[in-house]
Amino acid sequence: MVVEAATSEADAPGPRKDKDARETRLHNNGAGSPKPTWRAVTLSFIMGTKVHGLKFVFSPDKSKLRRAIWIVAFCLCVSLLCTWSWNRISYLMSYPAVSKIYMVWAPNMSFPAVTFCNQNVFRVSSLTKEDLYHSGYWMDLTYPNRTVMERSKSILRDQHKQELLSLLDFDGYAPPPDRAANTTEMMGRLGHQLEEMLLECRFRGESCTHRNFSTIYTRYGKCYTFNSGLDGNPLLTTLKGGTGNGLEIMLDIQQDEYLPVWGETDETSYEAGVKVQLHTQSEPPFLHQLGFGVAPGFQTFVSSQEQRVAYDRLGLLHATLQYLPPPWGDCKSTPIDSEYFSTYSITACRIDCETRYLLENCNCRMVHMPGTSTVCTPEQYKDCADPALDFLVEKDNDYCVCQTPCNMTRYGKELSMVKIPSKASAKYLAKKFNKTEQYIGENILVMDIFFEALNYEKIEQKKAYEIAGLLGDIGGQMGLFIGASVLTILEIFDYLYEVFKDKVLGYFIRKKRPQRCQSDNLEFPENQTSPGVTPNHAPRAPVTPSGVTRTVSDSRRTCYLVTRL
Repeated sequence: MVVEAATSEADAPGPRKDKDARETRLHNNGAGSPKPTWRAVTLSFIMGTKVHGLKFVFSPDKSKLRRAIWIVAFCLCVSLLCTWSWNRISYLMSYPAVSKIYMVWAPNMSFPAVTFCNQNVFRVSSLTKEDLYHSGYWMDLTYPNRTVMERSKSILRDQHKQELLSLLDFDGYAPPPDRAANTTEMMGRLGHQLEEMLLECRFRGESCTHRNFSTIYTRYGKCYTFNSGLDGNPLLTTLKGGTGNGLEIMLDIQQDEYLPVWGETDETSYEAGVKVQLHTQSEPPFLHQLGFGVAPGFQTFVSSQEQRVAYDRLGLLHATLQYLPPPWGDCKSTPIDSEYFSTYSITACRIDCETRYLLENCNCRMVHMPGTSTVCTPEQYKDCADPALDFLVEKDNDYCVCQTPCNMTRYGKELSMVKIPSKASAKYLAKKFNKTEQYIGENILVMDIFFEALNYEKIEQKKAYEIAGLLGDIGGQMGLFIGASVLTILEIFDYLYEVFKDKVLGYFIRKKRPQRCQSDNLEFPENQTSPGVTPNHAPRAPVTPSGVTRTVSDSRRTCYLVTRL
């Protein structure tokens, strides 16, 4: 930087010299002292930091032995701090989680959807020649060329033998040309009808009918759901727990209508009774894997409790399950990617996956599967759909991988049974329903489903360790081992900044500074007219400590102040 100052030529040399000296002294005083070096900054940091023991390590007043002891103690504490801090960081990176269980009381609770199916798919009395023509091979009654299997013929019961054999005589028979095999229509028509099965129904003491049930198809064929929220039926709630405050139904399973078992197929059953599942209205039923059986000749009490797993239910235990998404857990938090279902659940995922699998391998879907694709014919059921689905369920564990939803509701259940009818009531029930006592004992069942109490169990999965806990643990160990805190860390950063500024920035500043040359010195140029001054003996102005030089010209006197930055 150059500053130019002009003075009058008439100024006397003596006063001018005194004035220049005063200006030089004032400039030197304002320049300040030199900046401290990094060694001075380091010494100041060591002696003033709050880190315990550091000043004793470098103290010149301590003996070598004491300084050595302080070095060992300081290094040991720092090592313990680093070890424990790494342990806490590793624990955080393992994404630990804990599960908590709450019991929540409620003034009222939504009643679950109750889906049940008869174990028998087709009623034998409803079969027609056309049905057997299209589905005899599927039922393992005939060969693909529609000739009757002798093995199946020999197993037929006498009460059905003559009737079925007449229906299986296809000599000269041809189905109507305009009527192709319709599996959906056949299952709906041949399945057990609720109007005939339902003998009594009550919900919270009030009567209900088959109109309070919705029809749905599963692997068991035609099934029925109570409190589905569909077909204009409102969702039902219950205000009390215990028997009599839920759903109570009496069913006739119609064992006389069971299709004779003449071979092992997916559509034949060795059991008699109904399969039942409790589920939420947003979750499709999956009875063949998740249902429980209710046998005829018994009144079954299903005490349930709702469980809400928040991983975010026969008295009904209502539990809310809430789980954590990755990396803390393995639940699914994203919406379901399906054209058939809007709400994700394990059963929705499985049904969606099975539907896609059959469409890829058989170019058709089963009756219970969603969508508008072509429904498999009875022949396709026998040759492709049933074997493919069995293989998918039993062997292929990689195709359908369904994660647990992060929030779901399930129903825990406890079953208890009593014999029905009693000897005292057998005659009354036989007269009431116009059946024999034997028929009542073999076909009638009662199912009573109720909440155990108006509460639900909430199972919630939470993060066991988070950033706040990590900072608290490391901060506590810092205070314990070296007496440091967050502000001490700021001190260290401030020290590193000063060193950086002195060593790095200082290097570039010195590199850009102009080199000193002869013109940097202050001297009087030749002036023949100035008295008492000769060119060869012109006085050199002293260089000031701040690196300021002056150059004075003749005639009108000019002073140049050159400062090296």
